[in-house]
Amino acid sequence: MTDQKEFKPSLSLLDATMIVAGSMIGSGIFIVSADIVRHVGSAGWLIVVWLITGFMTLSAALSYGELSGMFPKAGGQYVYLKEAYNPLVGFLYGWSFFSVIQTGTIAAVGVAFAKFAGYFVPSLNMVEENILFSVSGLNIYPAQLLAICLVIALTYINTRGIREGKLIQTTFTVSKLLALFGLIVCGFLFVEVNHWTANWSTGFISQSALINEEGQITWSAIGGITLLGAIAASMTGSIFSSDAWNNVTFIAGEIKNPKRNIGLSLFFGTLLVTIIYVSANLMYLYVMPMDQITKPEEDRLAVAAASIIFGAAGRSIIAVLIMVSTFGCLNGLILAGARVYYTMAQDGLFFKKAGELNQNFVPQWALWSQAVVGSILCLSGKYGQLLDMVSFVVVIFYVLTIIGIFILRRKRPDLERPYKAVGYPFLPLVYILMGLTFCFLLILFKPEYTWPGLIITLLGIPIYFIAVKSNRS
Repeated sequence: MTDQKEFKPSLSLLDATMIVAGSMIGSGIFIVSADIVRHVGSAGWLIVVWLITGFMTLSAALSYGELSGMFPKAGGQYVYLKEAYNPLVGFLYGWSFFSVIQTGTIAAVGVAFAKFAGYFVPSLNMVEENILFSVSGLNIYPAQLLAICLVIALTYINTRGIREGKLIQTTFTVSKLLALFGLIVCGFLFVEVNHWTANWSTGFISQSALINEEGQITWSAIGGITLLGAIAASMTGSIFSSDAWNNVTFIAGEIKNPKRNIGLSLFFGTLLVTIIYVSANLMYLYVMPMDQITKPEEDRLAVAAASIIFGAAGRSIIAVLIMVSTFGCLNGLILAGARVYYTMAQDGLFFKKAGELNQNFVPQWALWSQAVVGSILCLSGKYGQLLDMVSFVVVIFYVLTIIGIFILRRKRPDLERPYKAVGYPFLPLVYILMGLTFCFLLILFKPEYTWPGLIITLLGIPIYFIAVKSNRS
């Protein structure tokens, strides 16, 4: 039997917005633009990639508002897919979410925190001399163990109740938003020599970078379908940096007036982050020459920019900012993710214990099971590759969810819709077309980013039928 306790609505619109923004902003904006420039080769296309990503994110968020108003309960996207299609589709999302999407992101963000802590504690740098031990060729570093400790600590805090998780989330998200805004303003105001005119002289020239063993960069012109493939490949980074905005839908049962506040928090949070991301990239173009944006040391683009803005103190400043950013992001991921497994368990599609709430009205068992898988992925060192592999699947599920709006309007027209998708049917259709185009281009140009994610997802089919059979018996 499942526990009869219920979630307590205690999160305000501000808290929900901070979960959206805080879960989105991790370490990606500080790093991935270098890889984008290597794919598309100019200032214009760099900004276009971020604008496309921002438009897709905002379009999806505005569409999800309708679904969140129809089904204002824990589980979010899992519930929407189950209601629009069938329990199997919902389960495949939940399975992918638990096995890689959420847990892999938790691992990646946790290790990013530990890596940047290496600026202050050199033994945390993931270099050969810091290897603690090796198991079957797998090297274990202190940074990975610190990441696991952080995951465990934040999981424990979140088992104490939603109030504690909310306090951490709002405090750290407000702090990193103010710090990011400050970094952008300082970049435009205080840099002595700017490279704005020189960088924008590249305009919308489309080219890809080739970097030889000596670190020298040569450019190769691209166009047509090859350019579209380069944009799609580069967007794996920008989409990863902008993902997790939907985490707020997973905790709908704990948000005050969810039919109103989830939709508003999705809009405000994604708009705020999109503005900051585009502004940060404009700042990079102002502060740094194109060659340095293309190949910063260890791809730490924000570190290179901060060093130019603040001098020797820049590295420490940006390291602290990234640690604050990843800490808040990690808390949001941990807090929200467990609610999906809770709802799956309530439907008989996950471990029964995950469907129970503890005395603090939070799904403690689900939180700890998520922590175990996230910790294993921290040790594996494969979270980065896994996230690349599932970027295709993540967008496919977003597309399916938004198609679900059209299905539910026909299938359940009488269901209350306190909030309707903005720009329906135009904006949802635009997102669907853009998402499918992105996935098609990845299949065409980067198949290694597609089939592994599909395999992981499809492995959930036999698991689903086993779960259904077990539940019936």
